[in-house]
Amino acid sequence: MKLSFDQPTPLEYFASLVESDGEFALFEAAVSLGQDEYPEMDVQTVLGEVDQLLERVRRRLAADSGPVQKLRILNQFFFQDLAFAGNVNDFYDPDNSFIHRLLQSRRGIPIALAVLWMELAQGLGLAVRGVGFPGHFLVKVNLPMGQVVIDPLSGKSLSREELSERLEPYRKRSGLVDELETPLGLYLQTAPSRDIIARMLRNLKEIHKSQNDWERLLAVQERLVVLLPKSWPEYRDRGLAHAELGHIEQALADLECYLVHADDRVNLDAIADWVDALRRS
Repeated sequence: MKLSFDQPTPLEYFASLVESDGEFALFEAAVSLGQDEYPEMDVQTVLGEVDQLLERVRRRLAADSGPVQKLRILNQFFFQDLAFAGNVNDFYDPDNSFIHRLLQSRRGIPIALAVLWMELAQGLGLAVRGVGFPGHFLVKVNLPMGQVVIDPLSGKSLSREELSERLEPYRKRSGLVDELETPLGLYLQTAPSRDIIARMLRNLKEIHKSQNDWERLLAVQERLVVLLPKSWPEYRDRGLAHAELGHIEQALADLECYLVHADDRVNLDAIADWVDALRRS
């Protein structure tokens, strides 16, 4: 008797990786985001490639290398020898968010570079975390002399003055000035793994939305709903993508779910109008 096993869909596989906060597979989940655009991409093969990179950098370390030495050698390997950097020529290319494409092109956006860099750093035993800094994802490393904050586009350590300067445009746009100014340290808190994947997906979401690419946007929304099952705006946005694609039943289900749970009165009225129009259609 021949046994057969059903392969999970990419979405089911993603769901298994992000189900539990305690066992959240950050790097594997990040790699899996590329499966919607590149269904032939094998996640385990990509993980193997990264293991090989880790082994290469380990061979450069002395047996007694401390955290500072590990950080210096990793940055030399990652940013200089392999020449990973930001894709300044096409910042809004979706490929910048896909780890397997980043490994091929060595070009990406800060958060994708950070996720790959952190995977290598953690493999070396460094205490590293992601930072959901406004406008530009960062990483922080705990060292014997204290904590350093690093730009994943270059490996450069950023001073408090440089961080404050980068934060100033965001503060002005948000009206967070004078007595309302938020301490810098609050912007440097560790980003949970779930938030990191959500930020990666929302970067893709904005790209597809700006191009009215509803098929690709829907695929991203499917993952966001799995990742954030109580984030009702993600159901709304999935419903709107379904509506644009003519999927009336699915659109109604998502938009009605949003109407039941959300509390934004202005938005609720607009969505209620959408629902009425879909029912009539």
